[in-house]
Amino acid sequence: MSARIVPAAQFKAECLRLIDEMNETGEPVTITRRGKPVAVLSPVPAVPARSLIGASRGVVTRYDEPFEPATDAGDWAALS
Repeated sequence: MSARIVPAAQFKAECLRLIDEMNETGEPVTITRRGKPVAVLSPVPAVPARSLIGASRGVVTRYDEPFEPATDAGDWAALS
């Protein structure tokens, strides 16, 4: 897959259209200034969605007293 080369002035004038085309084709756009590459615009790779079921598995490593309050009642600002 070769990158499309676009001068900076053209990119400035057609930025939104070039972004839309890049998203459709997946082809990166190389932006040049005076013929030298200065930036590359590329699509963000798709990340598969993770399931919420089991996402926190292994996070709690130790839980000694599950029915006791996490802090003392005096620690709450609302009670003072």
